[in-house]
Amino acid sequence: MGGRHGMSWSAKLATALLLFSCSISQANELVIAMPNWFSGRASANILKVALKNEFGLEAKVAEAGTLTAFAGLDAGTVDIHPEVWLPNLDNLVKKYVTDAKTVALSPVGVEAWQGMCATRAAADAGISDIADLNDPKKTAVLDTNDDGRGEIWIGAPAWSSTAIERIRANSYGYGKTVTLLDMQEDVGMAAVDAAAATASPLVFACYAPHAVFKLHDIVRLSEPSYDPAKWNILLPSEDPLWEQSSTAASAWDTARYHIAYATSLRDKHPEVVEFLDRVTFTPEEATEMSYALQVERQDPYDFAKQWVSKNAARIKEWAKP
Repeated sequence: MGGRHGMSWSAKLATALLLFSCSISQANELVIAMPNWFSGRASANILKVALKNEFGLEAKVAEAGTLTAFAGLDAGTVDIHPEVWLPNLDNLVKKYVTDAKTVALSPVGVEAWQGMCATRAAADAGISDIADLNDPKKTAVLDTNDDGRGEIWIGAPAWSSTAIERIRANSYGYGKTVTLLDMQEDVGMAAVDAAAATASPLVFACYAPHAVFKLHDIVRLSEPSYDPAKWNILLPSEDPLWEQSSTAASAWDTARYHIAYATSLRDKHPEVVEFLDRVTFTPEEATEMSYALQVERQDPYDFAKQWVSKNAARIKEWAKP
């Protein structure tokens, strides 16, 4: 874990939380943790702008990984997280929402989907079902470096879904057939763009809502329906032997994401809690956010200001006393 002089997971988390907390200016009344995916960056900034407009509250948007964000929500150094994905973060929700009750989820979620996808060229080459990834003859078309193994992107290094996709690959068996790559989303999506432009076979972890489905002809790989009996997930933060101890040999459960906030916010700013509980984004709007930041390269804060301006009446409804 972390090399010869590596720290434990708990020590790493405590250090990250301390550095994160020290980076926040005391002048800001609220702190919004910003995830590193496109819609999350946009929604974090939309909340920042809306809270300033409706309540006159200054909010700091601070980049934070999921573990750091939840630890901050628990400690009261973070107030809001704009996109908590389920079932990805069920373990953290149980720890902080159900058991500790230091974090709450808004009652309104955005419908989502997660799984594996293929470019049209990969589907035409015979990869349309998750079982096809176990066939070395089929996955040979995914070999881009001539090492005899295909490659697939399973997500960004810090995403909980990336660890779960690695577990799924091991449980289905294709972890032995292909090389599993984790890299930042903008790099992974650039590879998808290039493959689509050149009609090249490519398989990658995907989720919706996302701009990739608007940009390209993408095929979702079919797989057995979600089976809770086949899902036993331990994340790297919970067990150093998480890969060996986990199984996930079926499709993901129905996905959704919610705004999370520290329950201490109920005393500090009850009007903000009422506001957050009314915030609703549609899957189409989340795709629009992803497209604006990923494809059009809009600045998240500039996009948020425009979005809030266009949706002023709706936001007034969210903020009504």
